[in-house]
Amino acid sequence: MRATLTLIGFLLSFSFHAQHLIDVYCSEDSCSHTVIDPEVLMVERWDTLAQSKFWKLVIGMTSDTCVVNVAHNRQILGYVHKDDWFCQTENEKKSYKDSVIYYNCLDSNTRIYITSGKKDFYLIEEVIPSISMAIDIFEENHVDPWYAQSILLIESPAKISYSNAGAYGPFQLMKKVARKMGLTVNNTVDERKDFDKSAYAASQLLKTICIPHAYRILCDLGEFEPTGDELWFKLFVLHIYHAGAYNVEKLVAQLDEPIDGMELIKWMWTHEYGNFKNASQNYSQIAIAAMLTLQDIVLEDCDYIFRCESNYYSEN
Repeated sequence: MRATLTLIGFLLSFSFHAQHLIDVYCSEDSCSHTVIDPEVLMVERWDTLAQSKFWKLVIGMTSDTCVVNVAHNRQILGYVHKDDWFCQTENEKKSYKDSVIYYNCLDSNTRIYITSGKKDFYLIEEVIPSISMAIDIFEENHVDPWYAQSILLIESPAKISYSNAGAYGPFQLMKKVARKMGLTVNNTVDERKDFDKSAYAASQLLKTICIPHAYRILCDLGEFEPTGDELWFKLFVLHIYHAGAYNVEKLVAQLDEPIDGMELIKWMWTHEYGNFKNASQNYSQIAIAAMLTLQDIVLEDCDYIFRCESNYYSEN
């Protein structure tokens, strides 16, 4: 959807919580699409975290460049051309990483990642029409559409493909989960590729499993009673959506003492358990970075802004 995007207004009074919706006008197809304003990320300073900055850089960078970075905090140490990196043997790659550690006076056990740019995958602009459709579906099922936008931005439905684990569709649902949420998935039919059905299944998964388990895990962890509107709580739910409640529960059980808020999410970014590994750690980091990128795309091409009445109300 490479076209002029015009911000034609942000809608108020959305009753799931006081978040703003933005109408974006695309001159190419003469249509307006609704997205959620990620303003709260800046208000709470999530945009200042090293991980958020790192992934925003990666999302906007072409695949021919790789970022040399420290695994646990995503500190950027330099850049290397993709061809120069991948043409090396494993021993040469190890030697290169060792030299980076030595040059930067890092601990010898420091893990170094070489992360290639992912601009070709995260087609944020092309996802905007899908977000608009998903917001309506999630709202109809009384599920906060913030989740719809976040998942779509991470999974990038502009390029639907199978994951290594077998997830498929715009919301990357596993076969077993999709069937449990009412979709038909067999040798001849896979309803995960149907956007509306996949969106409803994803909202149902969040509504009946991810969000309730998030409340339970956090209540068991300490004297936390989240309302469900907190951004850190939503990021916690995203981790359950991706890694499963069992892995998240066992992960946070490793905490020496109960923590919540941003500190809990940051802790999850640097710890592992079971299948909660690098990809799961990255999940909410990418969500934050993709939201910030979306805002840049919208505001960069913005011609004018005005307030207008919202047509979006829930029965919650």
